[in-house]
Amino acid sequence: MYERETDVQDVLQTPDEIRQSRRDPNVFLFYRLKQPGRWLCAIAKRLNGDGFLITTYPIDAIKESERIWSK
Repeated sequence: MYERETDVQDVLQTPDEIRQSRRDPNVFLFYRLKQPGRWLCAIAKRLNGDGFLITTYPIDAIKESERIWSK
């Protein structure tokens, strides 16, 4: 995600969908459609009232997990 900081901020600030991880209830997957069939996924964790970014990557499909919010 070199030189794509703005895209990462966009997906976290204005996601199209947010899902909760099936493995860790404190981990959330933020998705934003970048082009048809291509999403940007940012994975963040909430810990002790604060949150931090774990990773970000492009993906072609949203993973199956509990939907928390949808646009």
